[in-house]
Amino acid sequence: MTLAEALPTSGAVAAPEPVLRVEGLCVSVRTECGLKPLVQDLSFTLNRGETLAIAGESGSGKSITSLAIMGLLPPPAVRVTGGQVVLGSETLTGLAEADLRAIRGDRIAMIFQEPMTSLNPVMTVGAQLVEAIRAHASVGRAEAQKRAVEALTAVRLSGPQRRLRQYPHEFSGGMRQRVMIAMALALRPEVLIADEPTTALDVTVQREVLDLLRDLQRDLGTAIILITHDMGVVAEMADRVIVMRQGRQVETASTSDIFARPQADYTRALLAAVPRMGQGTVRPPVTSDPIARLTDVVVRYPLRGGLLGGITQNVHAVEHVSFDIKKGETFALVGESGCGKSTIAKALVGLAPHQGRIEIAGQALDSLDAAGLKAMRRRVQMVFQDPMAALNPRMRVGDLIAEPLAIHGIGTPTEQTARAADLMARVGLEAAHLDRYPHEFSGGQRQRICIARALALQPDLIIADESVSALDVSVQARVLDLLRDLQREFGVSYLFISHDMAVVNNVSDRVGVMYLGQIVELGTTAQIFGNPQHPYTRLLIEAVPIPDPGRLRPTTPRKASEVPSPLHRPGHAPQRVSLVDIGNGHLVGT
Repeated sequence: MTLAEALPTSGAVAAPEPVLRVEGLCVSVRTECGLKPLVQDLSFTLNRGETLAIAGESGSGKSITSLAIMGLLPPPAVRVTGGQVVLGSETLTGLAEADLRAIRGDRIAMIFQEPMTSLNPVMTVGAQLVEAIRAHASVGRAEAQKRAVEALTAVRLSGPQRRLRQYPHEFSGGMRQRVMIAMALALRPEVLIADEPTTALDVTVQREVLDLLRDLQRDLGTAIILITHDMGVVAEMADRVIVMRQGRQVETASTSDIFARPQADYTRALLAAVPRMGQGTVRPPVTSDPIARLTDVVVRYPLRGGLLGGITQNVHAVEHVSFDIKKGETFALVGESGCGKSTIAKALVGLAPHQGRIEIAGQALDSLDAAGLKAMRRRVQMVFQDPMAALNPRMRVGDLIAEPLAIHGIGTPTEQTARAADLMARVGLEAAHLDRYPHEFSGGQRQRICIARALALQPDLIIADESVSALDVSVQARVLDLLRDLQREFGVSYLFISHDMAVVNNVSDRVGVMYLGQIVELGTTAQIFGNPQHPYTRLLIEAVPIPDPGRLRPTTPRKASEVPSPLHRPGHAPQRVSLVDIGNGHLVGT
């Protein structure tokens, strides 16, 4: 059975090409100074079965365009102030909300970036699918439930009948995104808008979602508008590309022309900032002493239940992990969500209870009292993924950067302010902005502020936990360059945690590959990327989208399979991975 056969037939006649026309679209926001344009004079067409990518950085107007097409702009602050959107032969701009509601989901659907915020956490997945189907089709509950099962089958979710009874929190990120795709495609819309559908997903899950969208498009003939800042995804998925900047279209062409012959300076700069596999500078091996060492580290979290609240299962987050990080080295941990990367980071700073031995500069964490732990944390600092969540919105930036100095009683208030100003300059920001609040900075600038705060205590080790994964490619490139410059200047070591293999390939000296709480391969960057030995390492590398539309990815069979669970009953544990040295410190799990 094909995917087209698995999904119900709506009976709608395909609209004549083009399916969608956007003509001179202008969107503005109301401010104290009058209307401020967010999107200006945007025009394009979308044909049946075509994928059109709208690419650009944050603030370029990509998502505002999608919301304008769907009629979801937040009134009265943001509204369409010019142009029109035509779906088939029907003009959407100016339609009453009741008429738009009938069209949304039925003829035009949207997949949002974060599926957890798009799904109702207190309703089962089945109830939400049935509700969406019955809102647009005159069918009974039994028929709607049958269609919901067919939709989940079409997106290759195992056990669709069982899945209907589950809640969103019981699904992984990739599975939740599949549910969103099933909900969007259940009524076979003519147009599907995918707004950053894979940005927050692991590289292997991203590969599954992209392959799924491609298969559904082939079987259903759905036209797709793909909104993304990932040029690798653009190269693999799109037929045509629109590049946007500051609300304006700066270039549009076929995907092959955009990558081979970009005309606009901005497009060339955007493509130049994309990290590519194999372009990292080969750095000499770091031979200094370790600043951090983990020996046979285990982290488990008990789950309690039953009448007496006893331990029913243990979450085996980290299992017998050993590695060291040398002074001045960038050591990367890669793997999918839930593999234990962030748990290791928490254990390193004493925020997660652990077994085994963790040493910082030769001192074991479990031998330190409260004062010793506080002193140790001067040597180890963290930079988190979301800088806005990591910065107190009620504190000025100068106070945030100086706060570690105040906590550890270093310097007078005047000296602390001077140190904060110096650090602002070191990370490429203006010292004059110390009195601003976090919301007055861009995402990349906020991440630089977090880095400045981490440097305040002159640490030996900085843990960068997905610190650039949410940034645009050009901002990401600037932050990575900053981290390299600071490493050369201060000799700081990095534990770089990421699921972006291309970034890791460009910044790391050594790499540890984690799977289900254990390291399955460890070696230099050249060994891991030039000669991957473990099947999981090869899977991660092969799943990376390549920003080259001329490169054909080999077709591989795909199945709906679930990642094995890290949950085990008390007294049981996963099989331990043994690492074997195959030469020059290249360790491979067996």
